[in-house]
Amino acid sequence: MRSPLSAHALRALAWLAGSPGPRLRAAIAERLAARECRRRGGAVRVIDCNLRLTGIDPALTHASLVQTYLTLMESLRFWTRPRARNLEAIIDVLGLPHLEDAERRGPVVIVAPHYGNWELLVQWMANRRPITLIYTRGKFAAVDAFLRLARERGGVSAVPADVHGMKPLLRALQRGETLGITPDQTPDATGGQWSPFFGVPSLTMTLLHRLGARHPEARFLLAAAERLPGGRFRMVIEPLPAAVTSGPVQAGLDALNSAVEAFARRDLAQYQWTYKRFKGQRANEAPVNPYWPECY
Repeated sequence: MRSPLSAHALRALAWLAGSPGPRLRAAIAERLAARECRRRGGAVRVIDCNLRLTGIDPALTHASLVQTYLTLMESLRFWTRPRARNLEAIIDVLGLPHLEDAERRGPVVIVAPHYGNWELLVQWMANRRPITLIYTRGKFAAVDAFLRLARERGGVSAVPADVHGMKPLLRALQRGETLGITPDQTPDATGGQWSPFFGVPSLTMTLLHRLGARHPEARFLLAAAERLPGGRFRMVIEPLPAAVTSGPVQAGLDALNSAVEAFARRDLAQYQWTYKRFKGQRANEAPVNPYWPECY
């Protein structure tokens, strides 16, 4: 299927916006974060609300914004530059034996929290073998087409985070390939249960538990591309606790959130605090939204 012209136009703009090198990116991120803090923009209000709910020092807001802007600028660059060039930014890999062992055994599910840079992690994984990832559709058709254009290259398949995405995921597992899933995005009304995350009730996806039940041969790993000084990165790979995909569902969700929280605490500023993680609604329940009206 040909991508619409507007998607290619967005790619050209992304190429330009992704041009700054590490030093200039860092300077721009600092400037944008300082400006956003002064004007108390929407991102600042969401971060402040999340930090207040979780009991984390509110002084983290500025550093969190800097990391958010770095992630955006890096992603624009990674989407529009050759993979080999992007992978040159990786200077260290922690936990590689976990991944090598899992790949030898069969299908692998990479559980990647919103930490560091997800786009670089996907490209690194795809350089090893085909990977299918779940993504959230863009609000506009052109944005959605651009994201597909940017991500689906060199062994990467992207499927939307909805009911239609399940079949491609299962087929990838049956082929013994790799899946990439972000576990800390809020599921729809039927796809999650409440579980504490940083001590706050959070609607948490049951997808990982369901995949583990249907494909016990799959190996589940936590992973992220962790940002280092100077625009460099370290790949971090850890086994996901077995309780996440076996046993009672509630215990699995609690274990999942505990593991993601421990991972995020490696460097709290690199976690995506601009996301409204603690709102949600299950079927036949009243909506929960601690961000209203402060963050709207």
